[in-house]
Amino acid sequence: MNQGSALIVRVGLATLAMAVCASLPAAAGATQTPTEHSVGSRPETVSWGWFPLDKPPVLTIASGDTVRIDTLSHAGATQNDHPEVSLGEVGIAPDQILPDVVDFWASREGRPREGRSGHIITGPIAIAGAEPGDMLEIQILEMTTRVPYGINNTSATGGVFGQRYPGSRPGDAERDIARVRHLIRTGRAGDREVAFFSDDIEVPLAPFMGIMAVAPNPVVGQPGVTVPGVQSSRPPGAFGGNMDVKDLTVGSVLYLPVFHPGALFYVGDPHSAQGDGEVSGTAIEQSLSGRFRFILHEDTPLSMPRAETDTHYILMGIDLDLDRALQQAVDEVVAFLIAEKGLTPDKALSLASIAVDFQVAEAVDLTQLVTGKIPKSLFLAQ
Repeated sequence: MNQGSALIVRVGLATLAMAVCASLPAAAGATQTPTEHSVGSRPETVSWGWFPLDKPPVLTIASGDTVRIDTLSHAGATQNDHPEVSLGEVGIAPDQILPDVVDFWASREGRPREGRSGHIITGPIAIAGAEPGDMLEIQILEMTTRVPYGINNTSATGGVFGQRYPGSRPGDAERDIARVRHLIRTGRAGDREVAFFSDDIEVPLAPFMGIMAVAPNPVVGQPGVTVPGVQSSRPPGAFGGNMDVKDLTVGSVLYLPVFHPGALFYVGDPHSAQGDGEVSGTAIEQSLSGRFRFILHEDTPLSMPRAETDTHYILMGIDLDLDRALQQAVDEVVAFLIAEKGLTPDKALSLASIAVDFQVAEAVDLTQLVTGKIPKSLFLAQ
């Protein structure tokens, strides 16, 4: 099967080590010999639009192990028409459709849908010894595109233009934006992988997983929880989930709080490129494989997801209201600067105002997510 030119991005161990916060405690199970694992995106290893709490782990690993995980884009895999029909309508030949996509599509019947969203999510992966109150560190080592194309959707009522978007108002002018599934081919241009958006526009690829999560504690009435025990994959939350933070690409590190024994890690919603905000409601939705290292930090409570790159500490605020999400992100930045850098609260807020960038990572998934990005270069003694 011709899958075209796959994008493979790797990071060296030395580079990744620089991304791990020096103040973090020693990892659990550090004396064990790390093991390499793999998990495919098969009907039995994926869930559709939620994070099951009682699904047996598809894999159990030790802290320090690495796992290569296949993921599937929902684009072309969740509609009523067969994938060869649906993707054929936008120009995809049958031999460029992953068998996993067809197998998932055939398995949709009988999967409950109430209270769920549309993402295809691989997992859960259990980390031996993880308990509530611990913290899970996810090192993002490698991303590989599985097909040479992705899909982006536009419409006059999608994304930030949707009638249920908080910024919408009665009487808003109609927009001349067509409802289109945009096929976007990807491949190599010189020494880089790009999306061939048009004859004269190329978008550099920066693949990342829109969803990385631990099993949540869903409570009816919380964002995305309308059925007891069912957390929709649409809104992100303290458990991570559909964060759509484009900085979480190769070389970055994500930290998530643990709510259940084993942590139960899920991953999906693969993207090859996205702008902050994801304003149309979709990125370039493109199936990916990712390689991750998991490190367990015992007795390390965490209130919200946080991340690191080589250049920044990234704190997050998540709320139904964008203003509240910004306020929460500022609170998280201030708390981090106090705890990790020894600043007083007033000095921390001062530094946040003069040196930290607050960005809308995504604004189209019910809850809004704002990142506070602290440059590591501010601190002369690392």
